[in-house]
Amino acid sequence: MNPIQEYFFRIDEPARSTLLFIRKKILESDELITETLSFGLPFLKYKKKMLCYFYYSKQHQKHYLSFYHGDRVDYPELLSEGRKKFKILLLDMDEDLPMELIFNILEEVKTYIK
Repeated sequence: MNPIQEYFFRIDEPARSTLLFIRKKILESDELITETLSFGLPFLKYKKKMLCYFYYSKQHQKHYLSFYHGDRVDYPELLSEGRKKFKILLLDMDEDLPMELIFNILEEVKTYIK
């Protein structure tokens, strides 16, 4: 098992399956999106530059997707919480996944990646 798989398999269900689903859909959405492990976290990159990463908020007790260049996009669902370049989207495992929102944010964020 590679380190990225190990990261996800340390997460309990149903969050693991949910995060793996989101990861798979993002990776399949664009051939220029790749995956790497940075700072012990699974990062998704676009044209080999940071796009987003998965993590868990102890404060909110929820997993989230953090978007690079999030400071440049305006979505009320995104939280900055003092971050300079990133904004996070909290993922509620008890609700439907906001896949359309995730892809809208990704498409907008990709326009800022040179």
